[in-house]
Amino acid sequence: MDSYSSDHPCPKLEDAIEAKAFIDLYKAARGRLADEVRFDCVSLNGGCTISLPSAPAIGLNRILGLTNSVDLDEAYKWMRQRVGKRFLQVNTDAASDEVRRWIQSKGLITYGPGWAKLRRTTDAASLPSPAAVKTRKVRPDEAQVFGAMMCAGFGFPESLTVLWAAIAGRDGWSCFYALDRDTPVGTGAMFASGSFAWLGGGTTVPSFRNRGAQKALIQARLQEGADRGVSTFVVETEVPSAEKTNISNANLAKMGFVHIYNRSNFVCKGLAVKRGQVPTLAV
Repeated sequence: MDSYSSDHPCPKLEDAIEAKAFIDLYKAARGRLADEVRFDCVSLNGGCTISLPSAPAIGLNRILGLTNSVDLDEAYKWMRQRVGKRFLQVNTDAASDEVRRWIQSKGLITYGPGWAKLRRTTDAASLPSPAAVKTRKVRPDEAQVFGAMMCAGFGFPESLTVLWAAIAGRDGWSCFYALDRDTPVGTGAMFASGSFAWLGGGTTVPSFRNRGAQKALIQARLQEGADRGVSTFVVETEVPSAEKTNISNANLAKMGFVHIYNRSNFVCKGLAVKRGQVPTLAV
C-alpha cells in the first residue's frame, strides 16, 4: 500500500509533511525494536496509516491525510487487522460529502477535543530572539538518552526508547535539548523535507516546567529550519478549550504560529479508550 494516483486528491501540504515525518520515523526504527513490538506503517497518496499498539499516543495509531473514500477504505481495512488503539484523523470542516458519508457508514464516533493544526512561515515576521534557556543539538552518541527522555515525557514504556533514539542524527531530522547549565531538561524534534518542516517531540522534565524550555526549543528549531531553507513550519496540539489550559498552544502562539484548521479524532465504536490516556506528540 505505497501508491499515488493523480485521480485522487492529495492531502494538504501541512498534513503531508506530518505524514512524511511519521513514515520516516517508522523507517528509522524498523528492525531496531524487539520482535514482539508490532510497529508498522504504510503510505498512501501522500497520507499514511501507522500502528504501534504499545505506544499510548494517537499519533502512532492512526490514519492521517487521506481525502477520499477509496483510500480511506484501503487504510481502514489495513488498520482493522491491527490491535490496540486505532484512530482516524479528518478535518471535517473541509471533508467532502463523500468522506462524511463514509465516516457515518463505518459507525465511527468522535473522540476527545481533536487536534489543532498551526502554521508559521519564516517571512511572516522575524524569528524570535534567542531565549534565556539555552539549547543545543543532540549528538549521535546521546541518542539513547534522548530517546529515554522522550519516552519519559510522553509516558511511553522504556522498551520504546529506541524508537526516538533512531531519529537522532538521521538525515531530515534535527533533535534538540533544552539545558539547565549542561544538563538536558527538555527535548524537541523537527523533520524537514523541501520547504516544509514538522515540529514534534516537545517534552520537559517536571521540575523544569514553566521556565521557558519549550519556547527555547521552538526558537531553536525555527532557526535551524530557516538555516536549512524551510519556509513553512507546522505543528499540532490538542484543540484549546476554555475548560482546559493548553500551554503548548499558548507557547506556539507567542512564537508566531497561527491556527489554520482542526482535525477530529474518530474511533471505532466498541473500542475502549479511556479519556486522558492517549496523549498527542505535542511540541
